[in-house]
Amino acid sequence: MPTKEDVIDRLRQVKYPGFSRDIVTFGLVKDVQINRDQVYIRIEFASQSGGVRDQLEPEVRKALEPLGFAKINLQIDEKTVGEVRAQQTMAQREQIETLLSDVKYTIAVASGKGGVGKSTVSVNLACALHKLGKQVGILDADIYGPNVPMMFGLEGKRPKVIGNRVAPLERNGIKVMSLGFLAPTDTAIIWRGPLVGRAIEQMLRDVIWGELDFFIIDLPPGTGDAQLTLTQRLELTGAVMVSTPQPVALSDAIKGLRMFQKVNVPIIGIIENMSAFICDQCGKEHDIFGKGGVKKAAEKENVPFLGEIPLTPELRKGGDSGKPIVLEDPDSPVSKAFLKIAESVVNQMPEQPGEAPKRFKL
Repeated sequence: MPTKEDVIDRLRQVKYPGFSRDIVTFGLVKDVQINRDQVYIRIEFASQSGGVRDQLEPEVRKALEPLGFAKINLQIDEKTVGEVRAQQTMAQREQIETLLSDVKYTIAVASGKGGVGKSTVSVNLACALHKLGKQVGILDADIYGPNVPMMFGLEGKRPKVIGNRVAPLERNGIKVMSLGFLAPTDTAIIWRGPLVGRAIEQMLRDVIWGELDFFIIDLPPGTGDAQLTLTQRLELTGAVMVSTPQPVALSDAIKGLRMFQKVNVPIIGIIENMSAFICDQCGKEHDIFGKGGVKKAAEKENVPFLGEIPLTPELRKGGDSGKPIVLEDPDSPVSKAFLKIAESVVNQMPEQPGEAPKRFKL
């Protein structure tokens, strides 16, 4: 009677189609059981585009014929690489969403290009939501340029490790997490795409965010790995786009907007940042980057225009000194603009977390 070792030796003669190595060496043979004159074999693998099973089965049966089994029970489980990745992504999403189960609304703040003040908007929007009585957390997902620690006055601070997870730092009751807390501020982050995705995933999975009404994610500019990681790993409530008025910035912002639409993330609205410079000497407005371009683009794209944020010396100083203007000078025109935008965001939120925002209900 043939033994299990005899069966495995025969299977070593079966090459994986297109390769010189056999299916045993590749680790595709998962189980071999012999019951009298019958043998059961289970083979599992992932192929690039499918169809390998039909090539492999006759080769396996042919290799086993000399052993004289009355019946060969052969189970070959083939999945495509795409199916395996989709299953892994879904499992990761379920794990992260379980850990973020106490977060009501998750909002990504994004821009098509850098230099439009996206992080400034993210920080002050988080502060404005907090002033409206909401529990707020902010994740600095801008891996290459993590500025949120500076803007909250938390540079050089380190989060506490609790067990195998990390507790976010806090500023005025707002929970804050950034790669900037874990790497020296003057260190250049030189990572390829997969590492960026893993870093963001860790800051979602391994941070104790707790109960939050709003979870703000400050994304890096563009439409790359960070954006795709988030849309794959999280069920985002929606995205807020940030742009300055001039066409070169607005063109990139629209590309970012359409990226979110392609992956079925609702667009909560667009903010025009640096809409005008308000002189601290004369109080006059100067349209350095133009004015009104974002509002026109929002109307054209049929998405809400959330408001205009003027550029003032106080806004810039607040970001550089770690004193967000919404917290430090709540009566300033800039703070009032942010509060109005925050109210618009709150009003768009669904009654029940997990539903689409009101504007997207059918």
